[in-house]
Amino acid sequence: MSVSAVDDKQRAARMLLRQPLIRSTDEDRYRLVRRHAPDLAEWFEINTGWAVHVDSEVVRLDREPATVGDPTHPFAAKRGALPFSRRRYVLLMLSLSVLERSDSQIALGRLAELVIGAATAPELAAAGFGFDLGGREERSDLVAAVQLLLEWGVLTRVAGDEAGFVQKTGDALYDVSRRVLSQLLVTRRGPSTIAADTLDQRLAAMRDRGTAPTVELRNLRLRHTLTRRLLDDPVLYLDELDDDETGYLRTQRAALCRRITELTGLVAEIRREGIAMVDLDDDLSDVRMPEKGTDGHVTLLLAEFLARSGAPTSDVEALVVHLRTIAPDYAKYWRAAALDASAAADLVQSALDRLAALRLIERDGDTVRVRPALARFALAEPTILGGPRS
Repeated sequence: MSVSAVDDKQRAARMLLRQPLIRSTDEDRYRLVRRHAPDLAEWFEINTGWAVHVDSEVVRLDREPATVGDPTHPFAAKRGALPFSRRRYVLLMLSLSVLERSDSQIALGRLAELVIGAATAPELAAAGFGFDLGGREERSDLVAAVQLLLEWGVLTRVAGDEAGFVQKTGDALYDVSRRVLSQLLVTRRGPSTIAADTLDQRLAAMRDRGTAPTVELRNLRLRHTLTRRLLDDPVLYLDELDDDETGYLRTQRAALCRRITELTGLVAEIRREGIAMVDLDDDLSDVRMPEKGTDGHVTLLLAEFLARSGAPTSDVEALVVHLRTIAPDYAKYWRAAALDASAAADLVQSALDRLAALRLIERDGDTVRVRPALARFALAEPTILGGPRS
């Protein structure tokens, strides 16, 4: 295969990882991924257990996450926007449920009425969830869910806009794409077929692959799990793996990393504590570091402070005090509001959220535990080579 063909295939793989559902209306991306769909489908099936579906309307990668307990990557409609809250996620799910039974066109106001009706279900009330359109915040939350559906292509705006709905001055009308809607759910069992009561039990049942009766099947599942982790997580730490996963990775590490590199261009950085698949093009992650702006600079400074301290843990208040201490040194680089003493706590919280998402730290209440990969941000004293000139 020529170098240009390899690069083309890598671009298609990266695009599908970054955007697991691509519509035919997105012509350039759709054509590129569809051209390599057979090879991509084979690779993902063998190495991750993810299926690739292709038809005249969409290309869909059923990207089932390696783990479902990571809260550090909430969806945000656009960079700088507020991340999705619990209520927004519930409204998104209720909207999908309503749209599954709706006509081919629906108005935003009508969608809101149906969502309000669905929100009165006893199970939601028992969980403490309630929803109405009494305030601007509630309407904004519903619109945030709708805007995500617009981005995915479940909805296509025909008339009106969401801003008028938020301000109670207008409405919007949408076409509903049944094809895209039918491709969204990625689960091995339909949620309605599961009788478990607790969230953890229901998640486990939806992801259950049954028992693995042979050594070959057990090894295949280990390959799927570890490859998913290497693709999903910024860092895979060995102390998080069970004995079977550790044993498999010990013997298959080179092959796993080579396959991922060949498909995606990610480069394996292997250390005693684990593996990071480094993205030299910096476009596969939703969280970046370093990053421009006050928040990005504060994150970098706190990372360096934590790494240099050498302490395995720190507490949030100590980091707030540290930030207030160094803030005057960076006044000319930061936005004016960040220099207020009251802003330090919010800046620290934002920085810690970013570091946790990158798996550089872990949070336990107000205690911050440093993870090994943070060591890359420790700055050493400069070394001056050569003696003084005569």
